[in-house]
Amino acid sequence: MDKVLRDKRAIIIFVLPGFLLFVSVVILPMFTSTYYSLFDWDGYGKKIFVGLKNYLEIFTGQESGFSKSIGNAFYLTFLTLIIQFPIALVLALILSSNIKGEGFFRTIYFIPVMLSAVVIAHLFKRIYDPSFGLLNSFLQNIGLESLRHTWLGEIKTAMTSASIPILWQWIGYHMLLLYAGAKSVPNELREAAKIDGAGLVTTSFKIIIPLMFPVIKVCLIMLIVGSIREFDVIYTMTKGGPVNSTQMPSLMMISTMFSRYKYGMGSAMAMTIVILCLSITGFMQRFFKRG
Repeated sequence: MDKVLRDKRAIIIFVLPGFLLFVSVVILPMFTSTYYSLFDWDGYGKKIFVGLKNYLEIFTGQESGFSKSIGNAFYLTFLTLIIQFPIALVLALILSSNIKGEGFFRTIYFIPVMLSAVVIAHLFKRIYDPSFGLLNSFLQNIGLESLRHTWLGEIKTAMTSASIPILWQWIGYHMLLLYAGAKSVPNELREAAKIDGAGLVTTSFKIIIPLMFPVIKVCLIMLIVGSIREFDVIYTMTKGGPVNSTQMPSLMMISTMFSRYKYGMGSAMAMTIVILCLSITGFMQRFFKRG
């Protein structure tokens, strides 16, 4: 094994396929999108160079609805940080404490992750149905009929309602990552804390969570970037409506490029999403490095 690691030719042979795949599906499309974003182009006609006009347009001009979509993405990010991540962390800490049925519960919590996002979106559309949906029927049966809404059809409730399926689906995924991080903490430290009289909460906050920081960093980056790139559930449930109240950056980008045939504008939106995701990732890396 050591001989292979010292052989530069062998290293190149093993790394080259993955590197070429990465370049072809990530690097080249990024450069292509950057190039197209500098033009006014409908996808098949003549390209007209406009420089950074597309970038200015999506924030200040007729495409200023893109700013609203970024606001929705940050709202979804906020919900994931205050709801999804804490629940996933608590479940991971409980399951990693060697409770009875640990494997069973771990599997049950992970099941939503294996379901199709489209299936989950349609399931929650039935739950939110204003006439026959489970949620409104439940509120009516317990005497809270005044709280009934057209959950996906009202501007004030649409974004929150559309976010709940996303939060529910991915709790199990991040729980599993955090569970693996918690399980990697040596049992000797847990036993020593127990001998010193520390309970589960104290042990979690003083020992386990600090040692889980690398995993927590990965989870938070994935949560934030995933929220900004969210597409399938929102598209299936609302297609960005009503009145763009659930519009997301990726959804607006796809609509701009393939429905309105503004490939230059859509490419500018795509690059803005990429820059935003890279900036957040860099900030999180520096934040945890200082921590």
